[in-house]
Amino acid sequence: MAMNTDILLGLQWGDEGKGKIVDAISPEYDIIARFQGGPNAGHSLEFNNVKHILHLIPSGIFHSEKINVIGNGVVIDPAVFKKEIENLGPPVSELAGRLIISAKANLILPGHRILDAAYEKHKGCLKIGSTLKGIGPAYTDKVARNGLRAGDILAENFRDLYEERLEAHLRILKNYDLEYDLKEYEAGWFEGIEMMKNFRIINTEYYINDLIDRGKKLLAEGAQGTMLDIDFGSYPFVTSSNTVSAGACTGLGISPKNIGEVFGIFKAYCTRVGSGPFPTELNDETGKLLRDAGHEYGSTTGRPRRCGWLDIPALKYAIMLNGVTQLFMTKSDVLSGIDTIKVCTSYLLAGEETRELPINNIPVEPVYTEVPGWKENISGIREFSLLPSNLRNYIKFIEDQTGVPVTLVSVGPDREETILR
Repeated sequence: MAMNTDILLGLQWGDEGKGKIVDAISPEYDIIARFQGGPNAGHSLEFNNVKHILHLIPSGIFHSEKINVIGNGVVIDPAVFKKEIENLGPPVSELAGRLIISAKANLILPGHRILDAAYEKHKGCLKIGSTLKGIGPAYTDKVARNGLRAGDILAENFRDLYEERLEAHLRILKNYDLEYDLKEYEAGWFEGIEMMKNFRIINTEYYINDLIDRGKKLLAEGAQGTMLDIDFGSYPFVTSSNTVSAGACTGLGISPKNIGEVFGIFKAYCTRVGSGPFPTELNDETGKLLRDAGHEYGSTTGRPRRCGWLDIPALKYAIMLNGVTQLFMTKSDVLSGIDTIKVCTSYLLAGEETRELPINNIPVEPVYTEVPGWKENISGIREFSLLPSNLRNYIKFIEDQTGVPVTLVSVGPDREETILR
């Protein structure tokens, strides 16, 4: 069987620029499919000097000839879905021809968002920095077999099913001191349900596999990043889904034998939103410089991102877990003007040097290697050979450390500001 499914995912703590890259390489594929996460993801795309932010809809939606699929591994907030559809521009009738929803994708209910706020409020010192979008409670109900799925929208007794779930959520909320307006949540939610009915809600696993068997090319689009994976990230400061490449198989219903390339996206430095360990974090002027130059504010929450130097041990860990075959580096333009760039190549743990991530988030001290920076403005460059020599040396250093080629370099936010090697 042809390996005509490629996976694109983030290798850090999310926000690596996946949306832009998916949009840029979509012309090479027939189907673009989201396989996990929900409206906690914010994929930013920019073209023709206009910025677009997607939360649920695959980043290939701006290519009218492509099929976009919201897979079974995604959790959908109908209210968010409706707003996204309305913000895209084309009429719903046109979008319905190129966007398909898995009947097995779980819904985020109004109660899930309220529970998310209640849980986060009462976590005390263990607050994880939730986006409060209802993601965790929705996945909890999915695993507990209490969830509602997109296919249930089509059932005659859908409203009864919803009321049953709502009662269960209200019983839990009686244990928490939290003010909320359920009717406000419900109004937009039911409007979103009506919007979803304009789209095909089907068993997408059959649909996708049929296209694959017919030789069509699929790009599986991940959300968040490897270091936020529910199993392999810095638990409990993680998301609620499997963000690694294996999640593409379970989140779309495809076999591992169909997988070809695994594209791993990483920033030329590191960022993180919310709580959790971040060994190379910079709480100084350099960190502020990276934040301001890179416009490092969450596209979903607007929260300022924590910024720091590139972390090679964490990057190699993500490469190992995902079986990355090609590296895509973004935000290289943000480092322009920095005289000396530091790269973490190992950690000090209890006085011993290690290249493994610690168990239970035990604090480590980064060991840095310094490399010379570059001052040139690189946003107008479109050929790798024309990049500043120090940037090319930086890329070579990363390739030597990881053993994986860097085959794409992003030099700005626009889809055109991309260099393929």
